[in-house]
Amino acid sequence: MTVELLDFKTRDEPAGVWDYVSPSRLNLWLKCPLAFKLRYIDGVVTPTSPAMFVGRMVHQALECFYRHRQIGLAINAAELKKRLTEAWGPAAAADKVAFKSQADEQTCSKQASDLVTAYLAHLANNSEPHPLAVETSVSAPLVDPMTGEDLGIPLVGVVDLVLAKEPGPLIVDFKTTSRSTAPLAVTHEVQLGVYAYLVRHALGRCESGLEIRQLVKTKTVQVAYAWHSPRSPQHTRRLFEVIRAYLDDLDRGRFVFRPGLACQSCEYRDEHCRRWCA
Repeated sequence: MTVELLDFKTRDEPAGVWDYVSPSRLNLWLKCPLAFKLRYIDGVVTPTSPAMFVGRMVHQALECFYRHRQIGLAINAAELKKRLTEAWGPAAAADKVAFKSQADEQTCSKQASDLVTAYLAHLANNSEPHPLAVETSVSAPLVDPMTGEDLGIPLVGVVDLVLAKEPGPLIVDFKTTSRSTAPLAVTHEVQLGVYAYLVRHALGRCESGLEIRQLVKTKTVQVAYAWHSPRSPQHTRRLFEVIRAYLDDLDRGRFVFRPGLACQSCEYRDEHCRRWCA
């Protein structure tokens, strides 16, 4: 099986539902098939929320930090904050971020800087291995390891960080969140399963574990690590069951409205969803 490094970032790629499967597509479909249809089939793009933009800029800063570390160079918090500040305005304009006011934008900018600074301070007290991969897009054929069935479509994901560890690599995903709560393993099961599948194909080794690193946007920023065990055959079986159900919906053109708690934060709730449901 071949593994291909890609030039695009799947989290921003809206077109071609039969081109590949990705964790962002799977998770949106699981949340609400109608929201999935609006985004990936109808091409309805909504403005980036301030919270999402803060997370994106934090990811970019951490990517810069780890790419320096990967080639043996050091970059400190002050330099990262400077780069983040310089990139903020052009990135916000390109993403058409809907800030409430200039003061709100300044608050969000400071929040992003504080999150990056807190993470680097936390890291200074905790040694970690050398980065093997940083913000890397990876593609691999979707072949069920249980049955050998080739589903005929590639699986694609953007892995935030892979660290060199024994007996296998450690897969790391960064999350920015507004509340300090221990992440439920099942909440991130699809994403972690995809990353494990891709990294195993890319490196030919099973991971030693997976880690979600939360940067919490509280008054005093908190940094929390949640470790998850290597993906088991049961995890893989459940992942492929989800993927098969997803592909079946695509094939049938079936995208049902799925009301629930997720509607509270859905970007399509007001204008697009209500029009569809009327």
